[in-house]
Amino acid sequence: MKNNTLIILLLFCFSIQAQKIDPEIKKMSEDIESKVIAWRRDFHQNPELSNREFETAKKIAKHLTSLGFEVTEKVAKTGVVAVLRGNTKGKTVALRADIDALPVTERTDIAFKSTVKTTFLDTEVGVSHACGHDTHIAILMGVAEVLSKNKDKIKGTVKFIFQPAEEGPPPGEDGGAKLMIKEGVLKNPDVDAIFGLHINSGTPVGMIRYKPGGTMAAVERFVIDVKGKQTHGSAPWTGVDPILISAKIIDGLQTIISRESPLVDEAAVITVGKITSGVRFNIIPESAEMIGTVRTLDPEMRKMIIQRMNEMVPAIAKAYGGEAVITFQNNTSITYNDPELVKKMLPTIKGVAGEDNVILSKATTGGEDFSYFQEVVPGFYFFLGGKSPETKKVTSHHTPDFYIDESGLLLGVKVMSQLALDYLSAQ
Repeated sequence: MKNNTLIILLLFCFSIQAQKIDPEIKKMSEDIESKVIAWRRDFHQNPELSNREFETAKKIAKHLTSLGFEVTEKVAKTGVVAVLRGNTKGKTVALRADIDALPVTERTDIAFKSTVKTTFLDTEVGVSHACGHDTHIAILMGVAEVLSKNKDKIKGTVKFIFQPAEEGPPPGEDGGAKLMIKEGVLKNPDVDAIFGLHINSGTPVGMIRYKPGGTMAAVERFVIDVKGKQTHGSAPWTGVDPILISAKIIDGLQTIISRESPLVDEAAVITVGKITSGVRFNIIPESAEMIGTVRTLDPEMRKMIIQRMNEMVPAIAKAYGGEAVITFQNNTSITYNDPELVKKMLPTIKGVAGEDNVILSKATTGGEDFSYFQEVVPGFYFFLGGKSPETKKVTSHHTPDFYIDESGLLLGVKVMSQLALDYLSAQ
C-alpha cells in the first residue's frame, strides 16, 4: 500500500500542463470580489453554531433564489442545496461549503469582529468563525453568481451544497455531511464528483496546496469513564483515586503512539482534551471523565490504535484498583482525494492560480467531514491561501486570534468556478 502511495506522489511531482482560465469567468469573478468580501464580513459578524445556522441559511437561500436556482432549504436541519442546470445535458458536479461557526471568543481587532455570545454545553461562550467557514460560504455564493451568468458554458449540472455542522452536531443530535447524504443530497440529480476547499491561515494568499490520496485524518472522539472509591484526601490508602488512574491512563495511551505505531508510514495522534473530576481540595472523588480524540491517516493503524486503547484503558485502571470504560464515536473518515480526479483537474487549478502557486503538500492530522462525501463519490479537497504577505506570525485555526486575509477569496471564486466548468466539459 505504501509503495503505491509513493508512486502516486512521484507521478504528481511531474509537470502537468496548465489550462487557462476562461476570460469571462476571470472578469466576472473580479467584478464581484467586493460583494464576496461584504458577504464574508456579514457572516463573520453574525456567526452561528452547528445545527443552529438559521439566519446564515436564510441569507444563502435568498441569494441562490435570486439567481433563479432550484433551492432546497432545511436539508440536514439547516443546510441549503441549490441546482443550476446548464444549457447542455451532461453529468453533475457538486461544490460544497461548510457554514457553521465555533464556540470561540474572538480576540482580533478587525472592525467586523464577532461579539456574539451564546450557551454551549451549559457554558456561556463567544461564537466566531475561527476556522474560516465564513469565507467558504462567501466564495461559493460568488461561484453561484458567476456560473448563473454562464449557463451556456455548463455542459451538465452544478449542485451547490451549503453544509451545516461540519464541526460536529451538538451531543444527542445528528448533522453534518453524514445526515445530508442520508437525506439524499448526492441524489436527484446524482452527483458524479464533488469539490471542496478550505481557507488556510498558514498558506500565503494566491497559493493552493493539495495532496492526492489521504490528505486529512480520520477522527475519533473518545470518552473514558474512570471509577474509583471516594475517601478523605488525608487518607488516600482508604480509597481508590480516579485522578491518579486517569494520569496513568493518559501516560499509557501515549506509548501506543510513541512505541507501537509505525510513524514512518503515517502520522497518528492521541490527545486527551478534557478531564473532569472532583469537587473539593481535600476529597478524593469517586469518578473521573476524560474526553479526547484519535487522529489516523492509515486504516490499519486506526484499527490497531483503537484495539490497543480498548485493551489498555481497563487494564491500567484495574492495576490501580479501579475500573474504566472507553467508548468511541467516529467523527470523520479519512479525507481521500481520488487520484484520478486530482490528476484530471490539476491542470485547471494550475491554470487559474499559476504553476508555481500550486503546491503538493503532506497530509495533516486535522479532520474534515467532507470525507463522507468522498466515500460515496470521487472528491477533491484542497487548501486555499489566506495568509497575508505582511503577516509574520501565523494564527492557528480554532483559536481566538484566527485571522484571514480577504484578498485570498478571489482565487477561491475563480478556481471553483473553472473546476466546475472544466470537469463537466471533460465528460
